[in-house]
Amino acid sequence: MTKADLIEEVSRVVEMTRKESEVIVEAIFDSIVRSLRSGDKIEIRGFGSFRTRQRQSRVGRNPKTGTRVEVPAKKIPYFKPSKELKDVVNVGGKPAEPLVSSELPPL
Repeated sequence: MTKADLIEEVSRVVEMTRKESEVIVEAIFDSIVRSLRSGDKIEIRGFGSFRTRQRQSRVGRNPKTGTRVEVPAKKIPYFKPSKELKDVVNVGGKPAEPLVSSELPPL
């Protein structure tokens, strides 16, 4: 699913215009990014949590030339799915069937 698909789905489910749905989706993504930038953890019950992890600096190699390259320390975004999301995705180990909106965990 792409962002455009998500916008279309929101538009269809809440019966809003595509433009209004796009504003909502963008606002959610912007909020998540702002929180992660400031070091906050985002937890969406029944879905999962977003946080950042610190990667240490290391010495890497340029695959083309083989020369050593210093890779600086950095923060990376990390998503951990909730148990409920894992259970919904892995319904008895069978391929997932389309869910009715009433079967989705509450956000």
